[in-house]
Amino acid sequence: MTKTPQHRGSLTIGDIARRTGLSVSAIRFYEDKGLVHPIRSAGGQRRFLRSDIRRLSFLLIAQQMGLSIADIGQALADLPKDEAPSKADWSRIATAVQGLIDEHIATLERTRERLSGCIGCGCLSLKACALYNPEDRAGKKGPGPQHVLKSPTPNGDERLI
Repeated sequence: MTKTPQHRGSLTIGDIARRTGLSVSAIRFYEDKGLVHPIRSAGGQRRFLRSDIRRLSFLLIAQQMGLSIADIGQALADLPKDEAPSKADWSRIATAVQGLIDEHIATLERTRERLSGCIGCGCLSLKACALYNPEDRAGKKGPGPQHVLKSPTPNGDERLI
């Protein structure tokens, strides 16, 4: 955080919390992670730009959709830190995040399709495992539910999501 003169129309952390529905501690957490960049008033108070409402709202939605803080941070990294992002800035982020969302949707669909059957962990039925996972091939690929966490490649092999 840099010390700069107070911007006209800037918001306090309490104002931002009320507008976004986030707690003050959550906003500070996101600040610590470098996802928001408040300025400091002459008295040392955090001041936020109105555009930080959108940044934090995006962050909240992205987290609820299953994106990690690291993924969100990477998406937000190219946004300007001391001015409102442009429409082009947000369009670039939307395009980047869409791929991550598509991967999450694919994982959710595989989970839904395989949840009542074999998910590659060998625990549901030894009889079924002989058909779906002969000689514990999934176990040789690594720990966890291999048939859900991996997606098939064009040649039929599986790759980690």
